[in-house]
Amino acid sequence: MASEPAAQVVLCWHMHQPGYQDLQTGAFLFPWVYLHTIKDYSDMAAHLEAHSDAKAVVNFAPVLLDQIETYLTQIERWRHGAGEIGDPLLAALVAETLPEAGSPSFLELVEKCLRANRERIIGRFPAFSRLAEIAGFYRSKPELQRYISSSFLADLLVWYHLGWMGEDLRRKNDCIRSLQEKGAGFTMEDRRALMEVIFETLASIGPRYRRLAEKGQVELAVSPYAHPMLPLLLDLGSAREALPEISLPVHEHYPGGEVRARWHLARAKEVFQRFFGLEPSGCWASEGGLSQPTLALLHEQGFVWTASGDSVLHNSYNKAKPGAREAGKANIHTPWRFGDAPITVYFRDDGLSDLIGFNYADWHARDAVGDLVHHMETIASHKGGRPEPCVISVILDGENAWEYFPENGFYFLDELYQVLANHPRLQMTTYRELAERAATAASELPGLVSGSWIYGTFSTWIGDSDKNRAWDLLCEAKLHFDRVMDNGSLTAEQKEKAAMQLALCEGSDWFWWFGDYNPAQIVSDFEHLYRRHLVNLYELIGYPAPPSVFQQLSQGGGEPARGGAMRPGHTEGPA
Repeated sequence: MASEPAAQVVLCWHMHQPGYQDLQTGAFLFPWVYLHTIKDYSDMAAHLEAHSDAKAVVNFAPVLLDQIETYLTQIERWRHGAGEIGDPLLAALVAETLPEAGSPSFLELVEKCLRANRERIIGRFPAFSRLAEIAGFYRSKPELQRYISSSFLADLLVWYHLGWMGEDLRRKNDCIRSLQEKGAGFTMEDRRALMEVIFETLASIGPRYRRLAEKGQVELAVSPYAHPMLPLLLDLGSAREALPEISLPVHEHYPGGEVRARWHLARAKEVFQRFFGLEPSGCWASEGGLSQPTLALLHEQGFVWTASGDSVLHNSYNKAKPGAREAGKANIHTPWRFGDAPITVYFRDDGLSDLIGFNYADWHARDAVGDLVHHMETIASHKGGRPEPCVISVILDGENAWEYFPENGFYFLDELYQVLANHPRLQMTTYRELAERAATAASELPGLVSGSWIYGTFSTWIGDSDKNRAWDLLCEAKLHFDRVMDNGSLTAEQKEKAAMQLALCEGSDWFWWFGDYNPAQIVSDFEHLYRRHLVNLYELIGYPAPPSVFQQLSQGGGEPARGGAMRPGHTEGPA
């Protein structure tokens, strides 16, 4: 056993936000891009910078990168008096005049400033908690709102942004520390200083991750541009491979889906190259959504690896070897290839990944890491001299989990990198490095059963009546788009704008949220934004939007774990 090579451990963090910007007006309808940047994308880089022996794969959705650049452009123009900031929450932080107490604009800003984790963000800071209590009191007694001090909203705006600040910035940045110590009575000078920190943090993301990649600590990977479900663009019927009885939309095929899938991959590489100055070798297809045609397309586009959830492998293995269910499951801790597609596929260890996403937030960091590493050691010890490499893939989003951990996951991530970087039997690596070391001798199966990392199916995005209605709206819009593209009525510039608008409509996030099992407020936010993107598309192609686009699609009302922003890979889902 002493001569056994170390098991390879890949931590793959997926960074993703959908298109929150209204491309017609330039306004951001929700602030999650810049808030997750100052909290999570910044912190995740800082942890790797602090542990020079640690390695990880970091996957970015290009629509997120584009929006970071847009924020930078808008803030820079505002700094020079040449434009306005398109995000109302960020603009309010530095507004010379804030809305009058009790006015609709005032109440809207107050509500926005309370959209944060009550325990880990608001409750962590006594000053922020007091402001939230005051807001709750005045919401219940609107007749008293006229007596609110003008400094209340300014302080609430500052504390909201301080609460969302990354832990590394909170500990090291003099401005952030000074504002937290001051606690109240923030001046315009204070608010502008906070804006400078936000701007500098947004501007640092590209260079920091680029340096980590140049040092070999990080492999940067990419998703299709606007995070569409490639297998469904290629063939909506692929949902039936894992769920034969699933209900499909009225339109059983997405018009011109293969052309659109190629567009998303080509645009993804273009944005990635501009932002990082690098060529990606790997692609986390949106939501780990794979099919045999998707594998062929990824290979055609020059990608050498991709990944998905382990249920996709088990479904594929059981189809190829009908007796395998009794004989044992496929080995998820090794590379795979399917059919004649030469691209290498890795599979998420759903059990380990979900422990981070759903279990460890309330554990002591040392205990949580000890438990996780113990599971990895057990996996490594069961390799049993088999010739294929042991690759343990922990894949989850790099943003949503941490708000449930103390201090934004600071202690957990610090301990995790420290332990894994110095472990004698576990070696941190990246998928690109595995390929370069020729360590990817892959197991093979004749074909892949289409599915995603969630349940090994597409039930999170199609099959539910609300989701299917959303697909029908998109298919109808795409048919009108195609007719206009072909009739010569638009200029090349107009066609490009319409194609970009269509891309936002094709994103996976809208379909994720539709359904009664999701929280009503978030469902309302996303279905409104989805319909707004569709209306904008119709305006760009000069065709009147049908009445169905203005009808509410979904209401929600459930309370899934972590608010539905994350889901476990194996739990039975809404089919």
